[in-house]
Amino acid sequence: MKLPLFPLKSVFFPGETVPLHIFEPRYKQLIQDCREEAITFGIPVFFNNRLEYGTEVQLVEVVNTYQGGEMDVVCVARQVFKVILFEPQMGEKLYPGGHVELLEYDYICPSRYKAEVVKKIQELYTIMELPNTPVDLAKYNSFVLAHKIGLSYEQEFELLKIPKEKERLAFIHNHLVTTINVLSQVERTRKIIELNGHFKNFDPLDFKNMET
Repeated sequence: MKLPLFPLKSVFFPGETVPLHIFEPRYKQLIQDCREEAITFGIPVFFNNRLEYGTEVQLVEVVNTYQGGEMDVVCVARQVFKVILFEPQMGEKLYPGGHVELLEYDYICPSRYKAEVVKKIQELYTIMELPNTPVDLAKYNSFVLAHKIGLSYEQEFELLKIPKEKERLAFIHNHLVTTINVLSQVERTRKIIELNGHFKNFDPLDFKNMET
């Protein structure tokens, strides 16, 4: 499959809303082609100076168009792909393109796995004193809250490459367990400091009559 490509140092997951600010001439042309021809394009992740995986996206709306031709657009992420061949310029177009392979992903996993991950997310939010929002397990998958659990850029990229829902949830669960353990230690340390951290006047010790 051949796609126009818009490389970014960002990870977008299937189903996610993708807001973009378009200002380069080549990508202005890409958005114009998307509007006129209803084509999709890919956002390969620029990681370690390479383009290996990315997500196909579809233009939904041009929200703002500025006097200089810059645009704010909203897209929706669809399928994950692997880059087979990257071309800095796609034919006579200004923008890049390439051959990609769309990957098969599943979203099937027992509810108990989902419930355990949601429980850990709620525990994390409680420690961080963030508001907890109820999660509908029927509509929940591993990608829905991927940006909201403190994953690093590298971890988000690793998650993007995992095709099985059960394995993605295990990845997220392990991250949450590690993060919660670290934050719990920090919270305990903070409380100890608050309890014992004030400067105190200590009576001088008299060693004259001390038995040895």
